[in-house]
Amino acid sequence: MPANRIVCLLTFLVFACQLVWAAKIDTVQTYSPSMKKTIKAVVLTPDSYTNGQEFPVVYLLHGYSGNYADWVKKAPAVHKAADTFQTIIVCPDGNYSSWYFDSPADPTSRYETYVATELVNWVDSHYKTIKNRKGRAITGLSMGGHGALYLAFKHQDVFGAAGSMSGGVDIRPFPNNWDMAKKLGTYAQYPDRWEQNTVINMLHLLTPGSLALIIDCGTEDFFFRVNNNMHQKMLDMNVAHDYITRPGAHNWPYWNNALPYQLQFMRQFFDKP
Repeated sequence: MPANRIVCLLTFLVFACQLVWAAKIDTVQTYSPSMKKTIKAVVLTPDSYTNGQEFPVVYLLHGYSGNYADWVKKAPAVHKAADTFQTIIVCPDGNYSSWYFDSPADPTSRYETYVATELVNWVDSHYKTIKNRKGRAITGLSMGGHGALYLAFKHQDVFGAAGSMSGGVDIRPFPNNWDMAKKLGTYAQYPDRWEQNTVINMLHLLTPGSLALIIDCGTEDFFFRVNNNMHQKMLDMNVAHDYITRPGAHNWPYWNNALPYQLQFMRQFFDKP
């Protein structure tokens, strides 16, 4: 067979495989009773979703100034991840700067309630999911890394595994950044709110083996120091976790590379008896 025909055939086969194993991407409208508004999310289902089985779900959170579409627009790795890991992936909208709190300063911002309760209930009622903590995990980048750990620590009955990529796991060193003061009040005026809602101070909520945890941060990231501090505190408290660090900054190339490690970790959790 001529070489050009072989190349054409191989190209066709690669394209055909991509069609066969192609996750479906839906943009859905969900409703938040606590905020009385409709909120969009992206849901990726594996090609095998049509076979009738129930699938585990990974909730994948965006960062500050982002939205529900960030992951599918900016991280090519997510497109094949639903098929690779045989998992439903849900990308919620956490608003521009919610930090995934139920804000004590802004009663209209209740993104802890939305993501951990309202959205989970909506997804379970609209998709074929494993409807317990053994089939749910949550992770995210930056603000979403903080949010994923924050929500998992506070809702261990909902999530069984949690991760963070370049997460703001200690918000206290950044009192004037990223609109956090709008959600908590200023650190100077409400230090107790900041102390209670920073993830590094919430480790006492965990019991041995209560959550499977993975934390990842690049060495050139401005959050590297707080991630390393949290890692050390987790070691001191005997909190089991995976900790990954490698050269990299606070950017999409790093998160696109980090995502498969997170999802492989979640898949291993889902596969445990």
